Amino acid sequence: MLNSLFSQMLPRDQTIEGNLSSVVAFVLLGFSDLPNIQGFLFGIFFLIYMSILIGNGLIIIITRVDSVLQTPMYFFLANFSSLEICYVSVTLPRILVNLWTQDRSISWLGCATQMCFFLMLGATECFLLAVMAYDRYVAICNPLHYPLIVNHKMCVQLAVGAWLSGIPVQIGQTCQVFSLPFCSNQINHFFCDIPPLIKLACGDTSLNEMCVFAVAILFVMIPFLFILGSYVKIISTILKLSSARGRSKAFSTCSSHIIVVLLFFGSATITYLRPKSNHSARTDKMLSLFYTIVTPMFNPLIYSLRNKDVITALKKLLLKKTV
Repeated sequence: MLNSLFSQMLPRDQTIEGNLSSVVAFVLLGFSDLPNIQGFLFGIFFLIYMSILIGNGLIIIITRVDSVLQTPMYFFLANFSSLEICYVSVTLPRILVNLWTQDRSISWLGCATQMCFFLMLGATECFLLAVMAYDRYVAICNPLHYPLIVNHKMCVQLAVGAWLSGIPVQIGQTCQVFSLPFCSNQINHFFCDIPPLIKLACGDTSLNEMCVFAVAILFVMIPFLFILGSYVKIISTILKLSSARGRSKAFSTCSSHIIVVLLFFGSATITYLRPKSNHSARTDKMLSLFYTIVTPMFNPLIYSLRNKDVITALKKLLLKKTV
């Protein structure tokens, strides 16, 4: 469906201020400014990709096979791990191919498709983190009604909503960006993203920048403020607990999620909400590496090392394999 939609938008020759402009393919410059360490970078990114697949894959497996983890919190965690695998698979395989072959070209359609899936999955991550915050809010602030409110049907509805809600808007945003006339095809980034593509556009892009800002408010700031509000109430409730052990247990179930929220939303907010004049290619690359690769790599460690149930389930799974 996406390919047929984008195919209708394939660029035609356009006259921009007297110059003929027709971009049918792009070049992802990526890490071409580091020619002496291309092999080293390939090895690093390959190991990171494998660790993301294995780490998040293990979380998906243990939440399915261990009866102790058959709860809403781990249902959402399994969804989150599945999302992280999809999210990095949009960008990392292309980075690996570029580093291995040194062929940095990507077709117009391929670039549009990559960006569209990247934006849709990014929106899903924002909403899913908000859903996980809501789950913790109900569990801690309204524990007696938790099984009734966050039942299996509600879990499925919230998860499906998180996965699908961003699709129409992000398809529209992708179409809008790729309807622009481009003066160059040299993308100074390692994947197709909005800020570096807008830099290549000819003429006035203020409307596009306003749309990017509005969508970022909708998909980044609103979920983040919802999460913030949830944790204000959660922390307030935890501090009222009389038992020190109860406070410690409540904080431990939330701390992993808070760390992930800060890592993801912090870098994403700086990338998409700061003015275009403040964008630099090097800063954009560093921030993008952080929320597209580094955060998914550390998520399994963050959730497992701070969660006794996950550690116990992992030990049981590994012992079964060795017996």
